[in-house]
Amino acid sequence: MAKRYCLALDLQDNPELIEEYIQYHSPGGVWPEILASIKDSGILNMQIYRTGNRLFMIMSVSDDFTFEKKAKMDKENPKVQEWEELMWKFQEPLPWAKPGEKWILMDEIFNL
Repeated sequence: MAKRYCLALDLQDNPELIEEYIQYHSPGGVWPEILASIKDSGILNMQIYRTGNRLFMIMSVSDDFTFEKKAKMDKENPKVQEWEELMWKFQEPLPWAKPGEKWILMDEIFNL
């Protein structure tokens, strides 16, 4: 069974920017190089949900996936860096995020 991670991030509380962010994540909106980098890192499935300006991401990953490996791959990929810079226009760190930290890993507190 694949391991699953859940992460959270906020968007700028601006309806126009939120709509533009949604468009970038609509079918055909995410750059092909970004989709390839996600898959190449060992992410098998990814979904992002939104309520207001809060985002919630669910990732199912392969056994060899690590956040360290993904970060290294992203840092070495100019297209991913370009995408992340563009997305930062829409995103806002959670109040408890460390400087430069975007998506924050969530702790599971209940499982039925």
